[in-house]
Amino acid sequence: MEKSRFGKAFRLGILGGGQLGRMFIQEAVNYDVGVHIMENDESAPSSSISTTFTKGDITNYDDVMAFAKNLDVLTVEIENVNIEALYDLEKSGVQVYPQPRVLEIIKDKGLQKEFYLKNDIPTSEFSFLDDNSDLEGLKEKLPFVVKLRTGGYDGRGVEVIKSEKDFERIFSEPSIIESFVPFEKELSVIVARNEKGEVAVYPTVECEFNEANLVAYLFSPADVSKETEDLAKKIAVDAITKLDMVGILAVELFLTKDGKILVNEVAPRPHNSGHHTIECNVTSQFEQHLRSILNFPLGSTEMTRSGAMLNILGSEGHTGVAKYSGATEAMAYPGVHIHLYGKEHTKPNRKMGHVTVAGATMSEVKETAGKIKGLIRVTS
Repeated sequence: MEKSRFGKAFRLGILGGGQLGRMFIQEAVNYDVGVHIMENDESAPSSSISTTFTKGDITNYDDVMAFAKNLDVLTVEIENVNIEALYDLEKSGVQVYPQPRVLEIIKDKGLQKEFYLKNDIPTSEFSFLDDNSDLEGLKEKLPFVVKLRTGGYDGRGVEVIKSEKDFERIFSEPSIIESFVPFEKELSVIVARNEKGEVAVYPTVECEFNEANLVAYLFSPADVSKETEDLAKKIAVDAITKLDMVGILAVELFLTKDGKILVNEVAPRPHNSGHHTIECNVTSQFEQHLRSILNFPLGSTEMTRSGAMLNILGSEGHTGVAKYSGATEAMAYPGVHIHLYGKEHTKPNRKMGHVTVAGATMSEVKETAGKIKGLIRVTS
């Protein structure tokens, strides 16, 4: 008889204990599912609300094995984990979702791009760069984007190279060089798939990024044609299906000026571009992730309200114990929902929380979002 996936006897673990784990736990509680966390930072956002918290290095084989060997299901909050341990856990009977072979592809942006080419998933042209010892041949590629193959996260590990004077920013570690895409919009589609092969796809969202390559604004639904919406969803479904992946996948896309859609990159976990689903969709991305990795029926992705999401970032020039201002003023506006991640310390551009603005129409949402932008500040 299969073990019940409800109740504290069922052991579900997450590698990583940041805000994504925290919001996942908040949904898991509704199903009386306990969530066990491993993270190196004992003050991490998930630490105070997890069923158990284990201090450990998610990139260390022995730490991962010791933490997860008695779990029923293991998932991840970030791609940079010890893949060898995940393969061995899978062999021992622990269900690991997304699967190790999927994470191995996605955590390396070079393997990720090769996967798109082999599977007819549209993406920008690219080449490999082992180090920055000889950059002479790159002059003819200008302008371009350079990305670390592994380890990049939250805008780090990505540089836009516009001229030769920017060559000093090219990484010495293995990287990929991508052709600069003259895009009209940056879009994202969240898609989920369970073990039965059922797929659920969310409406396309539109993203605006700041100078640190972090999402400054997100609008849902995106202001695109039905043809573009349908194509974006098709590409996202195609990606998760060809990966044969179980879990939730964020597919970041470029809408080019000539109407094409190219995959920028993907993230095999809940994503910043899906936070609005907590207030604006029947099923949040976090509940959907839970449903997908536990092989439950997938939930409706229907939008109930239009929405915007704004990240709350650490203010420039402030590093230290976090202090918040402007939150109560922002709460006075209708449709404003504040999520603080419980991080004790702030630093410039660190994600400290987010705000969702929900409303009946996008014009209403944008008006409110404009009024509260920059109202909430995190200082030290």
